[in-house]
Amino acid sequence: MLSKHDSIQRDQLEMITLDQLVPPNHLVRKMEAAIDFTFIYDLVKDMYSEVGRPSIDPVILVK
Repeated sequence: MLSKHDSIQRDQLEMITLDQLVPPNHLVRKMEAAIDFTFIYDLVKDMYSEVGRPSIDPVILVK
């Protein structure tokens, strides 16, 4: 159905989570359940400094 949206509706904010965007049977969810990615921390710990700004989680980068 074709409908016109007024400017009030276009300015509204909608909040959604990543869980809502990824279907329950998606390959990423199956990989998350099957693989323990915590081994990555041991592989990269020497590459991260103890000082400075916080980095992006290396597991997130690999995924």
